[in-house]
Amino acid sequence: MTKMSNPKPLILTPKPLTQQAFAPFGDVIEMDEDKSYLINQDMTRRYHKLATSDTDTQNGSSIISIFKSKRWQFPLQILMMEKHPLGSQAFLPMQGHNWLIVVATGNVPTAQTCQAFIATGVQGVQYNKGVWHHPLLTLAEQQNFWIVDRDGAGENLIEHHFEGQTAQVDIRPVES
Repeated sequence: MTKMSNPKPLILTPKPLTQQAFAPFGDVIEMDEDKSYLINQDMTRRYHKLATSDTDTQNGSSIISIFKSKRWQFPLQILMMEKHPLGSQAFLPMQGHNWLIVVATGNVPTAQTCQAFIATGVQGVQYNKGVWHHPLLTLAEQQNFWIVDRDGAGENLIEHHFEGQTAQVDIRPVES
């Protein structure tokens, strides 16, 4: 009997994070002059309504947390994805380090449906409800993020572990 080997991982090349490219998955949260105006006697510029939290399914509420994330081992093996069917989830970096986003399309994610984005340290994202994404991926040794997501009853975390072909992101992390 011949032992079957795992197929080679599908290599993902991260694309720059733009609102247009990320639109199927959610919002890019960044300073947009078209969505801004001066307040406080013209001493402050407000970048208004860059994303809207969607967390009230089954009487959920929006909460703000901080995640302190460590860098994963590179080259990064994408072995699983997760989604939150009851609420959106926003990630806003607290330091100016670039970071990585991996999302997938479809009802069941596969290596072939994964896409990778590189975000700058001044860009955040909000995943729409039910969007498959990899857990937080920092490129710096350690990075902190503000998180806006859902608190409340109900099953709001579904994980899917890949069988067969996986994906790999071969990007070199930066030193912090």
